[in-house]
Amino acid sequence: MRLRIDHTTVYNYQKAAVYALHQVRKRPHDTDGQTVISWDLFLEGAKSEARYLDQHGNNVELVSIEQGAQRVSISCQGEVETRDTSGVLSGGRMMPPLWLYLRSTPLTVAGKGVRAMVGQLGKDPARDLGTLHALMDLVAETVIYDTTLTGPKTTAEEALAFGQGVCQDHTHVFLSAARLLGFPARYSSGYLMMLDRVDQDAGHAWAEAWVDGLGWVGFDASNRVSPDERYIQVATGLDYREAGPLSGVMYGGESEAMSVSVQVQQ
Repeated sequence: MRLRIDHTTVYNYQKAAVYALHQVRKRPHDTDGQTVISWDLFLEGAKSEARYLDQHGNNVELVSIEQGAQRVSISCQGEVETRDTSGVLSGGRMMPPLWLYLRSTPLTVAGKGVRAMVGQLGKDPARDLGTLHALMDLVAETVIYDTTLTGPKTTAEEALAFGQGVCQDHTHVFLSAARLLGFPARYSSGYLMMLDRVDQDAGHAWAEAWVDGLGWVGFDASNRVSPDERYIQVATGLDYREAGPLSGVMYGGESEAMSVSVQVQQ
């Protein structure tokens, strides 16, 4: 399947920032499940300073905001040929040691909520593919999809306490539980072609866990499926902070308003 992506993030400032530097993770890479046909990044009110691969092998563009800019637009357009691998990816590009993905982060630390949820899988669950699929279903049942309560700083434990969240929260909860079970697990961000719409408010996120003999296997708890040809992977990391489309620092600037537009279509 060939998918076309249009993804634009716009920042409007009442007062321009004195200095700002962003890490932009919007450029996908070739994997077992996808081949990038074309991809372009367009900047307004900003300029590219460098491009590099980070510690997870993600394509990162380092972008600075032009002095005095009150409107900044970071936009990408491209086409990707996708294949259904049932969510399974080999080690692929630059491969950090698996023990790295057993580490918890402030967003994925396992507290009482995660430990209680894992307890529902049984006294001594097997470390196999079936356990991970059961975990995906359990996360979906425990954290109902809702866009009103959580945000980028919501932890796995907080999402469980709310009982509601979005794909980012489902992913953090899954990662926390999978690592507690002994599976190396990572956050995956990218795009999903939805069957009922082209326009979306944001990209998508899902979890991947390492299964011996298979490699990385994806689990999208928000949709209760393993990624297929409708998915495009852009970045991976220990959590959202390492794999989200934009992160950075800013000095000055007042009344920031951000808008995001995403289109994914065949």
